[in-house]
Amino acid sequence: MNKIKCAVIGTGYLGKYHAEKYAALPDCELVAVVDINEDAAKAVAEKLNAKALTDYQSLLGEIDAVSIVVPTTLHHAVSKDFLNAGTHVLVEKPITVTVAEAEELIAIANSKQLILQVGHLERFNPAVLGLDNEEKPLFIESHRLSPFNPRANDVSVVLDLMIHDIDIILALVDSQVERIDASGTAVLTKGTDIANARLQFKNGCVANVTASRISMKMERKMRMFRPSSYVSVDFQNRVLTKHRTGKKEMFPGIPEIETEESIFENGDALMEEIKHFIHCIRTGENPLVSGEAGKRALETAIQITRLIGDK
Repeated sequence: MNKIKCAVIGTGYLGKYHAEKYAALPDCELVAVVDINEDAAKAVAEKLNAKALTDYQSLLGEIDAVSIVVPTTLHHAVSKDFLNAGTHVLVEKPITVTVAEAEELIAIANSKQLILQVGHLERFNPAVLGLDNEEKPLFIESHRLSPFNPRANDVSVVLDLMIHDIDIILALVDSQVERIDASGTAVLTKGTDIANARLQFKNGCVANVTASRISMKMERKMRMFRPSSYVSVDFQNRVLTKHRTGKKEMFPGIPEIETEESIFENGDALMEEIKHFIHCIRTGENPLVSGEAGKRALETAIQITRLIGDK
């Protein structure tokens, strides 16, 4: 089996982990890491026996696959260059700044039959992968709360944190969003730091989504109410709990409630995401988080930010 030649653009907090995963995969060759900060690129490259570059242009046409882990404002330009050069792209979320930019990347990838995957990492959380599709949700409530971290403040909390839950909810409900109500405010930054959105879908499902990056605790939970079951997902602790109506009765005419709890081991979601990317390259399968999925999540997130009044 020929090794897939890979590179990582951006060696910041997350980029260096992308590089480590490619270097660890036996069917991949990490050719280079790129960062405008030469010292940062060298620090990662030396550990992983790869080239350190400050300009990605020399890699165009020379590699098979690339992870793009640069500021969101650069996602479109860098991804476009690599797609046009015939390279499969894994771009971190959000896919781009605008929907039009996302549509252009999708069109290029489709025309060249390339994989375009978006890095919505939470989709590879084992608790999320353990969800079933036995019933469509009727009501969803999610909370994604984090203490303040100065690392990701180039975008609002909607595009930084809430978009994870938006992406998962859109995939679960699989229906058109009919109405959005939202509110939020800036507290520590110039952008929105805490936000709530109510999504009403064409099939009748309603999702209430809250995200905060100024909380005193970390909480990442989603609760789903379905016709005959209630499902709780604890992303942080990787716990999936299902409550469903049983065949017996706890009171006359009232069915008993059966509970099933699954606690998953602390897996490596990023490694699973990159393995999936490589698998899709080799097989031609559509990624779990395709460019289209990334665009839908972005489009919904942009609508929420506009309703809040964020720029």
